[in-house]
Amino acid sequence: MNSRERLLLAALAGGILGIALVGAGFWLAGRGHAGISLPGDDAELLAEVLGRIRADYVERKDDHELMSGAIRGMVGELDPHSAFMDAAEFADLRIATEGNYSGIGVEVTLESGAIIVISPIDASPAARAGIRAGDRIVAVDGWAIEGAGLAKSVARIRGEPGTVVNLRVNRQPIAEPLEFAIERAVVSVHSVRYEMLEPGYGYLRISQFSETTGADVGRGLAALQQNNGKLRGMVLDLRNNPGGVLDAAVEVSDAFLERGIIVTAEGRSPEANFRREAAAGDLAHGARMAVLVNEGSASAAEIVASALHDNKRATLLGRKTFGKGSVQTVLPLTDGQALKLTTSRYFTPSGASINGRGIVPDVLLPDVPPQDEPREPGVGMDPDVRAAVAWLKDGSPSLVAAKAAPVPR
Repeated sequence: MNSRERLLLAALAGGILGIALVGAGFWLAGRGHAGISLPGDDAELLAEVLGRIRADYVERKDDHELMSGAIRGMVGELDPHSAFMDAAEFADLRIATEGNYSGIGVEVTLESGAIIVISPIDASPAARAGIRAGDRIVAVDGWAIEGAGLAKSVARIRGEPGTVVNLRVNRQPIAEPLEFAIERAVVSVHSVRYEMLEPGYGYLRISQFSETTGADVGRGLAALQQNNGKLRGMVLDLRNNPGGVLDAAVEVSDAFLERGIIVTAEGRSPEANFRREAAAGDLAHGARMAVLVNEGSASAAEIVASALHDNKRATLLGRKTFGKGSVQTVLPLTDGQALKLTTSRYFTPSGASINGRGIVPDVLLPDVPPQDEPREPGVGMDPDVRAAVAWLKDGSPSLVAAKAAPVPR
């Protein structure tokens, strides 16, 4: 390995429009590369196509722009999560993992040529505007984006704070497209929030996994117990959490476990094969745990949910998760550019791959109607949180279903 850094991502399933691209996690390492030469026929074909474009395309194109497009196309064809990043995109990614970036604050992925919302970030412009997990973005400022690719679509949505982007969105089962005018802003991701729901029952919300999440969870648990004594139950809210830093997901899982496997991964290179295990020390001191998940819970959030579930530390409540079971490595290139490449597939402690499958909770909760979705998760005890507390108290799924019904407003 050489001195170049390597950034490993495995949590957010696609890209945060701001922009941050996160997967089940990421870390830094370095790796050299061997010189690779193209087969003669392929090199000749590439040169021939380049020459035709130079000579005959309707507009003059810069050679660097053409080669950058060729690289993006090559990497983008691998899978929805691999991408080539220019210097600006790579710089934005690094900033975003530290918790601040410019944009609308929504995590997206590419599926069959369409841009799909995984989840909006808590309190972001996208969340305030009403963007929801599962929304299909079909146009940006009147420009149809289907088939345009993730990088080009993200570039259209990004912009300076204070400017407005107009999105056209398809949402099931609504027949007509929805229109959103969203003012871009600097999104500050405070990934951990906590509060006491009632005496003895704490609430911890993780909106995504950044470099500080593990430490923030530790501080939150300490504050809850310092001010309120030993907890009887804990609700860990991972709904609409698109993922983030792999090591942060491992740290959060370890915070609640005394022992056991957290996650394993398999890939072609030695660095892509790893196993993470918990060390002794449950910071919640054995308090009963309920973990809330939904269709917006992806990658790193799924790692935490499966680690706590498979080690019999927590019960999962909610709806089936997104199902992203791969790890991306961000390999820095020359001139500040980078390659985000899928390098591993990860497995839960039970040995299962959730890629494309998701995790089905132990207790399924009904969908929360849009008018009943919490603007501030945990505050006011939204239906899912009420159901989780009911389960923590008596463990009865029938009581959970009854108590999960939305309160008339």
